[in-house]
Amino acid sequence: MKHFLPGVVFFVLLFFSARAMAGTVSSVTIIRQADSIPTVNLKEIEVISRKNSVSYWTRWRLNRLIRNVKKVYPYAKTAGALLRIYDVRLKHAKNDAERKKIMKQAEAEIKQRYGGSLKKLTFTQGIILIKLIDRETGNTSYGLLQQLRGKFTAFFYQAFARVWGYNLKARYDPKGRDREIEAIVKLIEAGKL
Repeated sequence: MKHFLPGVVFFVLLFFSARAMAGTVSSVTIIRQADSIPTVNLKEIEVISRKNSVSYWTRWRLNRLIRNVKKVYPYAKTAGALLRIYDVRLKHAKNDAERKKIMKQAEAEIKQRYGGSLKKLTFTQGIILIKLIDRETGNTSYGLLQQLRGKFTAFFYQAFARVWGYNLKARYDPKGRDREIEAIVKLIEAGKL
């Protein structure tokens, strides 16, 4: 009787906690030497450490980075999707004249759709967007310009960008300098931000 009550409480708590979990929950009872051991497989969760010891300014900088990434990440995803679409169209182009026509049409469409909102981005958001475009496409912005518009145009845009403090040749480094951005993007993709 002494061991009966804690066992019942344990099974009741286990049953209700398993029922409360969303997703698939499976339970199996293992019998070893006349003892039954219940096992429950639960959905995997990710534990994120919140450092309470960080300074106010570090928290403020991280919150600002989260806000900036959340603002420009949809543009980077769209850029990756549009690049794949136009890549297919360009491969089916018969000659350079048709290729130029497709590029002019794409540029006009992008300017008409996103021109106004992209002009409103801040300096930091622009740098993050350049890095996220590299993440989504696997190419730097300079490399994309070089492929799609030519070396001279890419050189011109790079020179102009350098005057304003941007670098179109900047690579995305998810394990180095850009690991905070990568963590934020993964949280956005998981639906946690």
